[in-house]
Amino acid sequence: MSSGGSFLCVNGILASSTDIPSPVSVLLQTHQGAYTTTRTHDNGSVLLFWQRHLRRLAESAQILCNSNPKLLFGSNVSSVPILWTSDIWESIELSIDDSVKKVLPIALKEKSDSQELSVTVLVSGYLDQDKVSRAFNVFVHAGFYVPPMFGISHNAAHLAVVGRGRSFPNAKYSDWVRIRKSLEEFRPSSATEILLSNDGDRILEGSVTNFFVVCRKVATHTLEVQTAPLTEGVLPGVIRQVIIDICFSIGIAVREVAPSWSERETWEEAFITSSLRLLQHVETVQVPRSLELLHMGKPWKDIITEKRFTDNPGRITTIIQEEIIKKASTEGWPVV
Repeated sequence: MSSGGSFLCVNGILASSTDIPSPVSVLLQTHQGAYTTTRTHDNGSVLLFWQRHLRRLAESAQILCNSNPKLLFGSNVSSVPILWTSDIWESIELSIDDSVKKVLPIALKEKSDSQELSVTVLVSGYLDQDKVSRAFNVFVHAGFYVPPMFGISHNAAHLAVVGRGRSFPNAKYSDWVRIRKSLEEFRPSSATEILLSNDGDRILEGSVTNFFVVCRKVATHTLEVQTAPLTEGVLPGVIRQVIIDICFSIGIAVREVAPSWSERETWEEAFITSSLRLLQHVETVQVPRSLELLHMGKPWKDIITEKRFTDNPGRITTIIQEEIIKKASTEGWPVV
């Protein structure tokens, strides 16, 4: 039931150690489908923003089912969409709940005090034996994760724009892992995360994160948080929406607009977000003069410009981080 610190439950049945892929990216590259990843919080006692993750997973599966079924069922099915019903999701959700309740207690017994559990749920479609009806497998994968400490200088993110935005951004699907792997070939060794931009100016998001900047508005000398809107083709990240909600609730100005590299002199702070790391402050952002030069194999150091921030998180970044932790406690799903 464990393989190298990984645990897996498929349709409510615990997998044997020989059948557990580690890392989880192997599972995602093996099976097409919609997925979501979160982690535990407070020494494994709660799952972070679990209900938000389930809603996003349901939306992703429905979008793929209706608009691009090959990303849900694999390339061997027709592209004709099938009707998604509430009964389908109710059945899937029951299987998720069953699998989570079986696999997490086992994983929790083996984690150390410094670790949390990373939890990935994958909903993968398949054809039945007669290749007529379509059905779903539910995978719940758990592994150990040590959250980086917020505010530590050596935990700062270093970002580099290396590719264009997602072609199907409104759903989170496993085939993106393969695409992301190809983009990683262009990531400079100094970067800890890659960024996506269609035009080299408007920055959309990271390969596994959403991207935020805190801008100084020249006319009013006030600060504003910016992140790319969903309409420009970014993944509707769970923590992304949590931060937007937080900004509205505590009075921090926030606007959904893609941060513009040409206006980087107004950037006072920057951070990236994901359900595993929550919020990570950014120390450097590097952007090539053109993606064409990068993909032609030109040396990275000869084609980039850089924006550098302070080693430590800024004031707005710190406030938002504190509010995320508060919200994590109130929106956590008890594991035991």
